[in-house]
Amino acid sequence: MPGEKELEAREVFRRAYRCQTEGRLKEAEDLYLKSIAIHPTAEAYTFLGWTYSFMRRLDDAIAQCKKAIETDPEFGNPYNDIGAYLIEQGRPDEAIPWLKKALLARRYECYFYAHYNLGRVYEWRGQTRDAMHQYAAALEKNENYDLARKALRKLQNSLN
Repeated sequence: MPGEKELEAREVFRRAYRCQTEGRLKEAEDLYLKSIAIHPTAEAYTFLGWTYSFMRRLDDAIAQCKKAIETDPEFGNPYNDIGAYLIEQGRPDEAIPWLKKALLARRYECYFYAHYNLGRVYEWRGQTRDAMHQYAAALEKNENYDLARKALRKLQNSLN
């Protein structure tokens, strides 16, 4: 049963998420920080990192994801997010170990994102077959993931 502090932190987190989805990023940042001050969670650190990524503060986003991993190493989202931020920074080779850790995380509902991002890295490296394998794996996890479907189709067409 969650305690009073945990319940308060969850409510502040929900408000932060609402602000984030509405594009009120500074307010979201402040609320995520408040939620963390009340009761730190891997989710709050990860979503604060996500907010920073929207602000183009990728180094700060990565730092928050690392705090999330320290808080709960089994939570998969921050591993994938670090990989995605490294790709955005033009450092795709550094993303590979993070994305592979996301695929091994026990508490992760979106494995298809890590497969897709790993596919992007392999495609960038010219490893077409490996990229196709990752895009197909993303579609196995989420058959409606159009980015993976389009990427796989593009590579398949390039081989014909």
